Amino acid sequence: MFHSWLDRWDERRSRRGEEGKKTTDFVLDAERAFPGAKKIVSIEEFCVLADKAVADPAFFDHPRGSDQGFEREDGWLKFPSDISTDIEENNVVWAKITESGSYDKAMVIFHHWNASARNRQIAKFFSWRGITVVEIAMPYHFERSRPGSVHADYMLSPNLGRTIQSVRQAVLDGRKLIHWLKSEGYREISVLGISLGSWVAGLIAAHDQAVSKASLFLTAGGLADMVWTGRATRLIRNSLEPGIDLTDLRRAWEPLNLEIYAHSLARADLDLHVVLAKRDKVVLPELSERFMQRLKDAGGRPKILELNCGHYSLAMPPYILLAGLSLNCRHAALCRRFDRV
Repeated sequence: MFHSWLDRWDERRSRRGEEGKKTTDFVLDAERAFPGAKKIVSIEEFCVLADKAVADPAFFDHPRGSDQGFEREDGWLKFPSDISTDIEENNVVWAKITESGSYDKAMVIFHHWNASARNRQIAKFFSWRGITVVEIAMPYHFERSRPGSVHADYMLSPNLGRTIQSVRQAVLDGRKLIHWLKSEGYREISVLGISLGSWVAGLIAAHDQAVSKASLFLTAGGLADMVWTGRATRLIRNSLEPGIDLTDLRRAWEPLNLEIYAHSLARADLDLHVVLAKRDKVVLPELSERFMQRLKDAGGRPKILELNCGHYSLAMPPYILLAGLSLNCRHAALCRRFDRV
């Protein structure tokens, strides 16, 4: 009975999330995605460029010597993004800092798609535990929103190139912030990503040795599969379907597929923690399970907490409390105690 009510609650929340959204044109826009690329006209040409990006170890590297322009005041940090877009507001990165009084540990939080508020309770909880929390605004969110937009339609969309550019921008922004935190004296850096933010946090953890712990909430490997099958991205799929099938979409967005970085995420010096929702209709459980198996096949030992809730109801008690507590779980057995709730 309770879980049926929970499913209905998630569905109502999904419908509210669709307000203001609309279908938009399917666009390649390769020159946005791949630095130096020329305008192309076919999906195959786009996929060839995507293949090259996957093979390029520097695709998610932030430029050397770019760690300048940081301004900190009254609990806020802002700095210029290393990717310049046609939305001026998006080119300045904002982050809210909740101090712990210690320079030992810092956590960078990457929020979910279309987030309307930062995670104040999580920030306070961890600051009390001696961890400074930095909540970064992802592209086209919060202070970086596109004027006139009602949701972050430029972060994730049927524009293939802009989506890659936006996720890459989020990764470069996050890495730039992490390097600044290291320069400020923080010794241990962790990342927490929620839903779409988990793809950003996962890509950063896979490419940056400065990250010692990664917590991925409501995650999977293939962004293309998530968009194609998820409840929250139906309108994007509707726009994509006339121009591209799932097979080509997977290849086009392969640089954003966490599964191909499984070996990097399975490295011995990375503490990997994952929270999944068994009733998730946005990031389907079978996609998450495939990603977990890929990590295990690569030699990883992720601490996995599975809760019997949906994508949105993870934010409700007791699930959010258990998810928060599991961030400090040091033994997989302790995490498994909660998977029946």
